[in-house]
Amino acid sequence: MNIKRLSLRARIVINMILLVLVASVLIAAVTIYQYKEEAKDYHKERLERKEKAIKQSIDFVIKETTYPVNTANIPLIFKDEIFEIDAIHNLQINLYDLEGQLLKSSKRTIQRDTIGNYLDPEILNILSNTLEHRHVVKNNVAGHTFQSSYTYITDEKFKTIAILNLPYLENDDFFNKELKEFLTRLAYAYLVLILVAIIFAYFISKFITQSLRTISDKMNETRLEKRNKKIQIKSASEEIETLVNSYNSMIDELEASAVVLAMNEREQAWREMAKQVAHEIKNPLTPMRLTVQSFERKFDPTDEQIHQKLKEYSDTLIQQIDTMSSIASAFSNFAKMPAQKSEELNVVQIVKLALDIFNEDNIEFHSETNKIIAKFDRTQLIRVVTNLVKNGIQSIPEDSENPKIEVRVFTDMENVIITIEDNGAGIAEDTKAKIFEPKFTTKSSGMGLGLGMVKNIVETYNGSISFTSALGKGTIFTVTFPAS
Repeated sequence: MNIKRLSLRARIVINMILLVLVASVLIAAVTIYQYKEEAKDYHKERLERKEKAIKQSIDFVIKETTYPVNTANIPLIFKDEIFEIDAIHNLQINLYDLEGQLLKSSKRTIQRDTIGNYLDPEILNILSNTLEHRHVVKNNVAGHTFQSSYTYITDEKFKTIAILNLPYLENDDFFNKELKEFLTRLAYAYLVLILVAIIFAYFISKFITQSLRTISDKMNETRLEKRNKKIQIKSASEEIETLVNSYNSMIDELEASAVVLAMNEREQAWREMAKQVAHEIKNPLTPMRLTVQSFERKFDPTDEQIHQKLKEYSDTLIQQIDTMSSIASAFSNFAKMPAQKSEELNVVQIVKLALDIFNEDNIEFHSETNKIIAKFDRTQLIRVVTNLVKNGIQSIPEDSENPKIEVRVFTDMENVIITIEDNGAGIAEDTKAKIFEPKFTTKSSGMGLGLGMVKNIVETYNGSISFTSALGKGTIFTVTFPAS
């Protein structure tokens, strides 16, 4: 499993569960260690208490005995009393002389194997050389842990007369039972805690990821060409709020940049258009200037053909003036947005009327019905059709063997659709993105305002225009606008 590819919600849930599990293991380990230490301290203190109480009983016996108190009389002094002390304190008692030989023992059968007739010399050495004159040995016998304490017994004058040995069995059954019960309760508690942690992590992760998802969705919807909405999140954490504020600040900056960019693009477009208009106007001015200069040099009132030459000069000037007039009209028509009208038209009839302007025999018209009603401006619809048909005619090479323009009108119940298809040269890939730009043209003459104007007209009436094209095969323009 790749942790890096897990969602944030899954990571939060997994981390919460791991946190609870690690905490439970640590607490269980600390608990076991604490129980063992408490058991160890308990047995140590219990042996010390037992030893102290038994020594008090032994001192009492020594004080009350009628035998001379010495090492040799220890078996006589404690002949019966050692069993009474054993019964009272429930602990085996062994008495050794100062050389380490066993003198008297209560010899409890359960621990008989642990009794030695002689003490280890090392024990005697440690016992005699320690300040407290006490030594404890721990050993394991048959799976049981024993502590054996060794200490001196003194008479009333504090003279050492014997060595007291108390074998003590460490019985941890009670502690083990308590530990097992505690760990069982702890396991149940942590199972409940894991369930609570999963539920808590689910809601926390949902709250966090919901905010992040809102931010992500808004970022995916962000577009330079439209007005973007700011993010509004209530009760967000400090980190989420910082992220939201950063996004909202970015939206403000993006909007300001978009406004500046749009203004720059419009200014650049109009600059380019002004250059194009100036260039197109200069083209007819040159022949006009040459015509006037030629007329001025060659003018002869006595020439018999003066009237014929004057007419030729005038025709040339009028032709160039008409060219400039058409340029001015094209620019004016593009700059002027068509006014919206609610005139109900028979689109089929208006398209036929627009096609009647052309004298070409290769224009074919098809319609699924004789009447399709829509709200549009008559003049603007004719302008759309004529511009698209004219572009189709101009795209067909002059040496084409079978030039053809097909115009179709149909409806899909909600929209009116007009297609103009030609079998011309097609549109190159690198020019498709610029085809509707007002200053762009692929023709050797003209302003390049036709398709831009058509797009403006169609979009004014809540329609759209698109095209498909293939080099050497032709182009299909599709105009769509709402039906009435």
